[in-house]
Amino acid sequence: MEGRLCAVALLCVALSGVGALEVTIPQPFFEFARGDNISLPCSFKPKNPISSAPTVIVTWSIEGTGADDKEKQILSYYYPRKILDIKEKYEGRATLDHDIPNGKANLKLSSITLDDNKNFECKVQIPRDDEGNLLATTRLVVLVAPSTPICGIQGKTDYGQNINLTCKSDEGSPPPTYAWTSSFVRNTPYSTNPRNTDKNGILSLYNITKDTSGIYNCTAKNKIRSAQCSITLKVMPPSMMNAASTAAIVAGVIAAFIILVVVIYCCCCRKKKEEEEGYVMGVTDDYKEEDRNGDGRRPDGRESTKSYEDSTAKSPDDLRDRYEERSEADYKNGRDYDDRRRDYDDRRRDYDDRRRDYDDRRSDYDDRHRDYDERRSDYDDRHSDYDDRRSDYNDRRSDYTDGRRDYTDGRRDYSDRNERYDDDDRRYDDDRRYRDRRDDDER
Repeated sequence: MEGRLCAVALLCVALSGVGALEVTIPQPFFEFARGDNISLPCSFKPKNPISSAPTVIVTWSIEGTGADDKEKQILSYYYPRKILDIKEKYEGRATLDHDIPNGKANLKLSSITLDDNKNFECKVQIPRDDEGNLLATTRLVVLVAPSTPICGIQGKTDYGQNINLTCKSDEGSPPPTYAWTSSFVRNTPYSTNPRNTDKNGILSLYNITKDTSGIYNCTAKNKIRSAQCSITLKVMPPSMMNAASTAAIVAGVIAAFIILVVVIYCCCCRKKKEEEEGYVMGVTDDYKEEDRNGDGRRPDGRESTKSYEDSTAKSPDDLRDRYEERSEADYKNGRDYDDRRRDYDDRRRDYDDRRRDYDDRRSDYDDRHRDYDERRSDYDDRHSDYDDRRSDYNDRRSDYTDGRRDYTDGRRDYSDRNERYDDDDRRYDDDRRYRDRRDDDER
């Protein structure tokens, strides 16, 4: 008895589906490459012949990605008035390949992009045929070949260190998988460290040695094709590292020694020059005065050898006269030396005064330069404040533009809802006129 009841229930369910509207899409998803011109098939079987239906509305739309997102309509087709309404975003890209009497309503899209990687919905509406499956959905998967990956090294390639080799493609749909291969410099087999890992395009190498050096190749691959990048790893052995550091130290010491010798030489030359200037101002005049005297006597009161030899050949009176003359000459020479000494002291004081004036002017110049640096710093601070205010203004401007764009999107959604309401009103008027004509025919 229970078996009979189950059979009767199944028969009722089967009979309830007979004569209802059925909308179908043959596959749950379709895969196409980016930039292709595609066609998404959709077919339907009405309960009654299409010729007896007052109107048929076919709608293609995109399902919302989130729980709160609303579906976005692509196009609507009204039969038998043959009106095709395509939304502004899809004008020039979308069209409908239709044969309504035979139940065909395929969506055609040109030059698909990653933004079209979504769920599409085909919906058919026929008055008095609102039972069954009124809509069907499918997934469009846009395939993009992986871009040429970028290989890099994270860490120092020194002996015994741990490093990461990175590999990343900027685009690819579905996301590519990464695989690392290597070819080493020497033909000897390389014993791989069991700690080395290869995950998500990152190859981790631990405790690297000279044998780790080589060429590493990364392959990014998905359903369409693959792309590669290569990187050369050179691990420096400890001996070469020590030699390089020693050479750097020796070069630094030699450079410091050369600089020190140059500085000492310059200081000695400057000191020698100052001593020569002071000696020329005072002592050189003494030798000139000796030449003017003509009596063989030096400015310091000592007689030359020639004067002494001449004195031995003279009489006592001549010697006395010569002695007196020499005493007078010594007195005059002493006064001349004192005068020259005072002149030298005066010139020295003048030089010191000029030196102090130069130091004062130098100090004034340094003060003015510091004032200029402070004013320059103030100017830079004001310029930085201006840049900050300009950045704040640009941020506010960007916020205003975003708000304006949100407002425009809201107005567009409002217009879409009004259009749907107008469509519903027109369908309601068509149904009412159809019922009125049917009532008139029955009467």
